[in-house]
Amino acid sequence: MKSGYVALIGKANAGKSTLVNVLVGEKVAIVSPKPQTTRDAIMGIITEPDYQIVFVDTPGIYRAKNALSQMMSKTAETTAKGVDLIVYVHDGHAGLTDSDIELMKRFSEGKIPVIIAYTKIDIMPRENIPADVKRLYEEGVECDVYPVSARKGINLKKLVAAIVDKLPDGGKVIEDDIVSDKSERFMIAEIMREKILLKFDKEIPHGVAIIINTFEKQENGVYDINLDIVCEKSNHKAILIGKQGAALKEVSSFARKDMEKFLGEKVFLTTYVKVKEDWRDRPSLMESFGYGKNKP
Repeated sequence: MKSGYVALIGKANAGKSTLVNVLVGEKVAIVSPKPQTTRDAIMGIITEPDYQIVFVDTPGIYRAKNALSQMMSKTAETTAKGVDLIVYVHDGHAGLTDSDIELMKRFSEGKIPVIIAYTKIDIMPRENIPADVKRLYEEGVECDVYPVSARKGINLKKLVAAIVDKLPDGGKVIEDDIVSDKSERFMIAEIMREKILLKFDKEIPHGVAIIINTFEKQENGVYDINLDIVCEKSNHKAILIGKQGAALKEVSSFARKDMEKFLGEKVFLTTYVKVKEDWRDRPSLMESFGYGKNKP
């Protein structure tokens, strides 16, 4: 049997979370078209009779602007040092830049083997793929490249086979029937944050943290969930709430439906918006909101 840990590393919005969700077959990480969506290292696990892959989805690598983004970048870098294989996820649709090549070379020149998942090929000209692969080899990036589309399921079996081939022999590292290391409570908070990312523009969603106050299943099977949406500025609070509470009602309804789908039960959701000025640059608040604890 083959088994091991596989880090998904790459720039923000490269498609890492979408890829791990599709490969695992369940939602273990939230997805939005905005960078900085993933803030934690999140495990997604595939267990088959002859192999087990423990994927670790990491925050995107980008230039840090505050203490939270510094922590996120450190999480990605630290995760990449403690795995059996790195899958560098590159957004093929976005093109290939010098900084992309620099990052790929930095990871591929380490002790841990690396393969490249070249994503989003369903929304880009196919003729760009061989040109990019040729350039990578000319620039000294000596990794196998697998063009894939997570949304369309293109070449995913080939990618999984390549991953399994590079994993060490050994028994399962995670118990059967577990698909993620994150709790239901964590995922509920992430679903709320995902819907805010999808609804609101610009800086507001990136300055939001979700605090779960109550997460209880009642005797009738309904989940009672009470949470705070923490933002950084008073004007952000006004936008999140909207006129006569319309925006908050809409995003809460959007989130509740996804929570019910995830939990398989009805949800009674209560949401409040609070302000904590510049919390992303205040380590004590970051830790109280769950960031910076128990990092890999």
